[in-house]
Amino acid sequence: MNSIFILIDTVLRLYMWALIISAILSWLVAFNVINTTNRFVYQAGDFLYRITEPALRPIRNFIPNMGGVDISPVILILIIFFVRNLLREMFFAIG
Repeated sequence: MNSIFILIDTVLRLYMWALIISAILSWLVAFNVINTTNRFVYQAGDFLYRITEPALRPIRNFIPNMGGVDISPVILILIIFFVRNLLREMFFAIG
C-alpha cells in the first residue's frame, strides 16, 4: 500500500511541476523571449500543452474570464495540493 501512495504522490508532484513549467513557457513565448520556431521549444511547448490542457480546460470553462490573466493553473495546483494532503491523511490514518 505504501508503494501505491508514493507512486500517486510522485505523479501528482510531477504534474504540478509540468503545470508550472507550462505557465512559465507560455509567458516566455507571449513576451517573445523565446521563439517557437526553434524545434525543441515547439516540441516542449506542444508536449506540455497536450498533458496540461485536458485538466485546465474544465477549470477555464468554470471560472469567469479575467481579461488577459489565466488563473486556472493556480487553481489546479491548489487542487493538487489538496488531493496530496488528503491522500497523506488517509494513508497515515490507515497505516
